[in-house]
Amino acid sequence: MERADFIHLVRLSEQASADDSRAYRRSVAGFAALGFAWVAGCFVLAVALLLWSLGAVVFGGIKGYHFVLLITAVGLLWASLRALWLRLEVPTGVTLTAADAPPLFEALERIRQKIKGPTIHKVLLDSSFNASITQIPRFGLIGGGSNYLTVGLPLLMAVDRPRCLAIMAHEYGHLRGNHGQFAAWIYRTRLSWMKLEHAMRHDGGPVAAASQAFFHWYFPRFLAKTFALARQDEFEADRIAGKLVGREIAGAALTEIAIKSEWLDTAFWPLHWSAAAHNPQPVGPFAAMRTLLAQPMTDDFARQSLREALIQLSNEDDTHPVLRDRLEALNVPKQLPGWSTRPALELLGSDCTKWITHFDNQWCRDNASDWKMHHAYLSRVQVGIDTLTASIRRNNADEMTQLGDLQRRLDPNANVLATYERALKLTPGHAGALRGLVECLPEREHRARLACLDQLFEKSVANRWWASRTAVQMLEKQATNGDGDDKTLKQWRERLREANEGEHRAWAELTETPFFDSITRHDLNDFEKGEFQSDMARCKPVTRAWLVRKTLKEFAYRRCYLLFVELPGMDDEDRYTLCRGLERTLDLPGQVLVLWAGHSPTLEDIQRKAFDAVYVRPVA
Repeated sequence: MERADFIHLVRLSEQASADDSRAYRRSVAGFAALGFAWVAGCFVLAVALLLWSLGAVVFGGIKGYHFVLLITAVGLLWASLRALWLRLEVPTGVTLTAADAPPLFEALERIRQKIKGPTIHKVLLDSSFNASITQIPRFGLIGGGSNYLTVGLPLLMAVDRPRCLAIMAHEYGHLRGNHGQFAAWIYRTRLSWMKLEHAMRHDGGPVAAASQAFFHWYFPRFLAKTFALARQDEFEADRIAGKLVGREIAGAALTEIAIKSEWLDTAFWPLHWSAAAHNPQPVGPFAAMRTLLAQPMTDDFARQSLREALIQLSNEDDTHPVLRDRLEALNVPKQLPGWSTRPALELLGSDCTKWITHFDNQWCRDNASDWKMHHAYLSRVQVGIDTLTASIRRNNADEMTQLGDLQRRLDPNANVLATYERALKLTPGHAGALRGLVECLPEREHRARLACLDQLFEKSVANRWWASRTAVQMLEKQATNGDGDDKTLKQWRERLREANEGEHRAWAELTETPFFDSITRHDLNDFEKGEFQSDMARCKPVTRAWLVRKTLKEFAYRRCYLLFVELPGMDDEDRYTLCRGLERTLDLPGQVLVLWAGHSPTLEDIQRKAFDAVYVRPVA
């Protein structure tokens, strides 16, 4: 199905839901029944063919086509049974009991009683910055399910008890009442059909071909048909959390988690992995994370993160609504929250330190090979710094800029102002040196930073969007503090508007043209490639990655990339979230679109057309 057709069907489902919610749910149930009818029909047909063929064998009169029918019946029976009894993966983590964490289980029981929810059969603790509830069917797609609640240790470190309970109530809200049970069943069905379609993709024979043809038609239409239901369920779960703990607490929890999630991705993890420069053996992150997450976020970072989160728009690739829509649905202000001062770790009982030690040790075991690889990369960076430092009197502007960049890779707080200034003396207007200087100058020197940005805008077309965005952010902050220059801000906003138009055209070209058109092998140098491989090593779900350069008509002079990643064992919504996160956090020398191996592009297409894999995760 073409993407435009899928979006059209999503819009129709949203309209149908808005017009008559009950009628929409009935239509969803009917369309879900169509998938089961296909499977049940295949089962009945398989049994009939099997009995008829076996009857011919037993009572004589057997002919050659009976063997063909017998083989077909067995294949059809196996396919239908596999569909009906398809098992979903059980969530992983450390199982908690009421004896391990009495306050947590007491809180969950109070939530269950208030919303009249079902029993949580198992509570798991893992190392993610998340909380989720999962239903695992006992008998494939039919019958009841076991409810698993997974709570991330970092989440308990980041928010206080009331906000943590708001998140728990949201997750519990997915299972409340008949509507919740129906939505949970539809969600399980979505995952099951997705897994079945993927499992049957490489099957051969006429039976598999018939099933593949049906699911090729049915599956995208089922996703589109149920899209509005899945998104409604998120809003309803938020509403229940707001009713239980208060709308303000629920909204503050969403906002604080969004900001601290961005901080973990962009600040904490790079800082933690930089410790590999001086430590050949891995260092556990969670003890330090506990201390840092309990502290207020810096005002500049928090405001910028919230601003970026609030400009995001909900789309058809993810059923989860964006932060702006969720806050508006709760009818709470879109503003910075008061920061949590007493982390919810107390829900784990008095001995929560043992869990930090446990996950620190587990993280060190799981990341031992990747840490050693990153240590080796940072050692190469140090060699590069030593080499360029030894020849500093003979270095040209490119080499001085590279020296400054390498020093900042090794230590983000390194004082390299003099390095970039020397590069600019050698080659006035050098784009890399100007950008490095802007990033290193103290914020109080806003005149000097603005002068560098003005030069960068004039001298480098490729850096105009970055220069405009940085200048607008800086000037808007000054305006907030009552020290703004309206004329200059207006000028930079106009520059940013023009740059954004070009960026949007480039992004549309990057996303809408065939993936493998106008591509070449990546052009990363050794240091850029090493940093990219280190980033991939830190992203645990990625098993393989292919990076290619894409030539765009809009910015033919600028470096743009496509990154294809293999993400086994994840559902498509989690894959989408991870890919969008990589687009924000990867430190590549150009814009990047991240895609996962799946329906389009397929793994076979990537292996055939995207050259060699740039990263392959070592086998443990």
